[in-house]
Amino acid sequence: MFCNQCEQASHGTGCTTAGVCGKDEDVQSLQELLIYGLKGVAAYAHHARKLGMRDERVNAFLEEALFSTLTNVSFDPEALLELCLECGQVNLQVMKMLDEGHRLRFGEPRPTLVREGTVAGPGILVSGHDLADLAELLRQCEGTGVNVYTHGEMLPAHAYPKLAAHPNLAGHYGSAWQHQKSEFAAFSGAILMTSNCVLVPKEAYRDRLFTAGVTAVPGGRRVHGSDFSEVIRTALARPPLPDHFVRETEVGHHHEAILAHAGAIVDAVKAGQISRFFLIGGCDGPEAARSYYTDYAAQTPRDSFILTLGCGKYRIRNQDHGTHLGLPRLLDMGQCNDAYGAIRVAGALAQAFGCGVNDLPLTLVISWLEQKAVAVLLTLLSLGVKGIVLGPRLPAFLSPNVLRLLQERYDLRLTSRAASTDLLQLHRAPASA
Repeated sequence: MFCNQCEQASHGTGCTTAGVCGKDEDVQSLQELLIYGLKGVAAYAHHARKLGMRDERVNAFLEEALFSTLTNVSFDPEALLELCLECGQVNLQVMKMLDEGHRLRFGEPRPTLVREGTVAGPGILVSGHDLADLAELLRQCEGTGVNVYTHGEMLPAHAYPKLAAHPNLAGHYGSAWQHQKSEFAAFSGAILMTSNCVLVPKEAYRDRLFTAGVTAVPGGRRVHGSDFSEVIRTALARPPLPDHFVRETEVGHHHEAILAHAGAIVDAVKAGQISRFFLIGGCDGPEAARSYYTDYAAQTPRDSFILTLGCGKYRIRNQDHGTHLGLPRLLDMGQCNDAYGAIRVAGALAQAFGCGVNDLPLTLVISWLEQKAVAVLLTLLSLGVKGIVLGPRLPAFLSPNVLRLLQERYDLRLTSRAASTDLLQLHRAPASA
């Protein structure tokens, strides 16, 4: 453990084996698990608030939970674990609010083909997560001739009819956040970062990188409020982008789009036509170990479906997974917050089969990187979901005892070095009770 939050920190630097206050590494571990989960909740709540969606109960919990982590407030691991699970429930409500806010503002998402690459003319590349910022930028670009492209986690924007129909939304460019230094340098237009996942920019594009809200980087230019006029002027002054077509890909398998076929899905499972569903997604990152998810998806049975969400989709979306029963085997459900949609689908299928979620032919293979992924994990645990495969490495803030507790209560599993090994050990639960 390491804790330096009070004046009594050992040797004036930090407590490393036990706290002077009396906390042990397990209490410290659970406090950090809670704090990181709260950070994720705050990120989603911030996006929801910009869409007019808020809940005072969420704010009250954030205050209470943060208060519990102050010095000499709670030393009880069970009480802290209860707060962690409550954090998961609150995050479920926040993701629901954000989902409703997106749908009310931008329409019901639907499967949509997205053009990847660029078209001739000036352009703005938008990355991050904030669809409200994207919508406002598109409004201000009307009549300017500036094309707007999504990047990273903004890709699902194309599934929302009111965004997709905008004449200035030209397509998608690039891949996951960790490749932005090369991708942003190669993009000749202006760049707008709307949320987290920004990297300290290279000199090659620093003077044309803009950040919105609390997002900021040294040398970049901050947009205060929602006035994107300087971003547009920069795009018009830059060399135009070439006409370069890469491919078309499909996004927009929102929970409502999937549940519209719930009856057919249930019948296909009962008839033995669908062996399993795999949710493979979450956060992406630069580690070579994340090739595990690419390998895992490639080795799933051809009569199974793969659901994906978050930027973790970039580990598996460039491979041809084929089709099954007339549908693409890889179904992109959206951003990381659209884990809410995956939960909705799982709950509806469990109800249709008359069983619990843990009895479904469903395997969750989750990649984590930062705090929003922690909030989603706590949501899944709070719902009693068991057998989650988490990786590519163990969260450093989990003490051995806390990890053991989660493994015993929730069968939390860690990825091995070989996806094939984990697939072989997969227990195929029956599709109905």
